[in-house]
Amino acid sequence: MSFREQLEKNQVWLYACVLPFAAGIGLLWPNATANLDPFISFVLAILMYGMFAQIPFFRLREARSNRKFIYALLIVNYIAVPIIVWGLTRFLPADPALLLGVFLVLLTPCIDYVIVFTHLGRGDAKLVLISTPLLFVTQMLLLPFYLWAFMGKQAAEIMSVKPFLEAFIELIVLPLLLALLTQLWAKRQPLGTRILDTTSWLPVPFMALTLFVIVASQISKLYTSFEFISRVIPIYAAYMVIAPVVARIVSRLFRLEIGAGRALIFSAGTRNSLAVLPFALALPEPINGLVSAVIVTQTVIELIGELIYIRLVPNVLMKET
Repeated sequence: MSFREQLEKNQVWLYACVLPFAAGIGLLWPNATANLDPFISFVLAILMYGMFAQIPFFRLREARSNRKFIYALLIVNYIAVPIIVWGLTRFLPADPALLLGVFLVLLTPCIDYVIVFTHLGRGDAKLVLISTPLLFVTQMLLLPFYLWAFMGKQAAEIMSVKPFLEAFIELIVLPLLLALLTQLWAKRQPLGTRILDTTSWLPVPFMALTLFVIVASQISKLYTSFEFISRVIPIYAAYMVIAPVVARIVSRLFRLEIGAGRALIFSAGTRNSLAVLPFALALPEPINGLVSAVIVTQTVIELIGELIYIRLVPNVLMKET
């Protein structure tokens, strides 16, 4: 096994180590780590490019060949999950920053490290991989609709179109276009293939770096707003419990194979915190710090939950028959 493969296999533990380290640095030297804010967009852009470059955008035909799984995936992520999220947020105060952060992060399914978690949980990681282009496109299209449906005028009052659009172009569209060009180049030139292979090194170290920069720079805000943030922790924990059970029921309804069913469970439970963080950072002060803290809190809860998932899903929730 190559060093890169070992790094990918153990990335969960790397992130678990980075989070407390970054939190410690951020709490010990809050003034110094506050200067990391301008670097968040830079490392996020590189991370997004690295992640998008690994998504098989030109293998959509393979996704269509697994229609039963794709139907189950879309139903879980875009019908069942929004219902769960709507129900859970009824227990939150009607605070726009709190609700926006929760909606942004829980309504968007993960398209990156969910593949690793699925593999560690003995699910069919290839099914998740080939479905990532569809998940990415659908969540970007549906997110504005869900925000409008759940928050109405509140979302429009908070989110100014111009900075939101700028963040979307700079941190989503441009890295995506660059990744697509890299993949097209790899189809035509050996040099393009080598560059595409090199990009496979980017996601894990830049995911770790992104987590470090975000947590170190935002932890003091999270610490000072702990009473505010603490309200979403039970919601995130409840989501981590409910989503796999609902996905298990859907997998049974669609009669998915064991590996596909586990993949569905991991997709339902794993959310896209880093992809929506640019939208939070584009919000006006001071609400951007609060919404970002709500999103980062979900990342921390999720990583803890995933370490439980990789044991619980294959051994309890969806055992071999």
